[in-house]
Amino acid sequence: MEITVPSPKFLGSALRRVRRLKKLNQTDAGKDFMLDQTTVSSIESGAEGTRIETIFRLLAALELEMVIRTKDPKVDDRDSW
Repeated sequence: MEITVPSPKFLGSALRRVRRLKKLNQTDAGKDFMLDQTTVSSIESGAEGTRIETIFRLLAALELEMVIRTKDPKVDDRDSW
């Protein structure tokens, strides 16, 4: 599954969708990664100002990873690294 995320609100919506597909509630999703239910809820609602470390913990909890790529299809971003 690949989802393009143009904003914090869309990121939250995408994470909520994945969490629900995995049949997890907010408490269970964050438990092993020391995220409480209110933090998961805040991320899922698209709250701006969430620390990147916290987002990565929720990604890990949901067994997801972040991928960075260029928007320009003409650029082969593999050559840039």
